[in-house]
Amino acid sequence: MEEHSGSEARCIRNPPPQVKEAAENPAIGAHTDFGSLSFLHNRLGGLQVMPPGHDEWSFVRPIPGHAICNVGDALALFSGGILQSNIHRVVPPPGAQVEYERWSLVFFTRPGNSGVLHALVDSSPLIAEAVKKQPDRNFETGSTAAAWFARRIKNQRINNRTGPETWAASRGTEHTPTVV
Repeated sequence: MEEHSGSEARCIRNPPPQVKEAAENPAIGAHTDFGSLSFLHNRLGGLQVMPPGHDEWSFVRPIPGHAICNVGDALALFSGGILQSNIHRVVPPPGAQVEYERWSLVFFTRPGNSGVLHALVDSSPLIAEAVKKQPDRNFETGSTAAAWFARRIKNQRINNRTGPETWAASRGTEHTPTVV
């Protein structure tokens, strides 16, 4: 409770697209969230997800009075892959909703800055077993949450992009090059 974590709340406004062609373009491109859990509150559609193992985008319908909860990359690592972050993006709302501004309130929870991101195999036999079953995945990042977060943010800034490797480094643990 005493350590800074980079958890944050954001209020995001997406105006309606000005031209019909813009309605096809993502307002926020494909990515996974950095932290543990993200809680999204909004009333209009526009959030699309591509869960692990899928290759098509699906809209997530907001339910009044409820939040949409996304598992982030840190929780995917902590759980040894039992929980998985999903690639998601924001596009203009579908149908008649496209004419309205889309307002969202998001709360991102993130681990304490000094915490090293790794599977919590010593805390759970389920996690230890899950890690054993995935010898090709690296659940030992050797990185603190602060360093990992800084890398992701740095590589999202367009001026820091030097090639495909820096773009890929900003996308997250579940990213595949074919997802736009």
